[in-house]
Amino acid sequence: MLEHSIIEHCAPTLAGIKSGNLFRYRFTFKETVLKELAEINSKLNIRGVFIEVVRWEEEAVLIYVYRKSHLERELRQDGVHELLGEYGYPDCEVKNCLEHLKKRLYEYECFPHEIGVFLGYPLEDVKGFIHYKGKECKYSGLWKVYSNEQETRKLFDKIKKCTLIYSKVFASGRSISQMTVRK
Repeated sequence: MLEHSIIEHCAPTLAGIKSGNLFRYRFTFKETVLKELAEINSKLNIRGVFIEVVRWEEEAVLIYVYRKSHLERELRQDGVHELLGEYGYPDCEVKNCLEHLKKRLYEYECFPHEIGVFLGYPLEDVKGFIHYKGKECKYSGLWKVYSNEQETRKLFDKIKKCTLIYSKVFASGRSISQMTVRK
């Protein structure tokens, strides 16, 4: 069940197109989720993909699937340290940032706006969303676009196509580890 949800929501990360994806996963038993996460991580960590629960709820978890090397690159990007510093992030080390993000997710009823950095959104779009409070965007697709509209539309198409292909291939019997690009 969890593998299917990861394919459905995180194919662009598995394919190396995005640094991360986030989705809500409903569960009955916490122990079952923990076991599934451990099993999938054992398959994907060697390919550079990591899966973490970033927020526990009563009957669901918020799961973050990310490529560590891509996230490290995102966090080192010019301007990211300054942006995250405004929200109390101590530095731009992946482990520390994820711990702080988890705290922020519990503080907010919705998502803290800097989460776009962790999802591989262009920094200018993250800053634009924060500055304009989610309004006045050039385009709204998988996220709200404030810069490079044409380039981002192409990326949206690529992400949608990737998700469709991954869903079909997974349904035909290919395993999640076979579908995860090593990068």
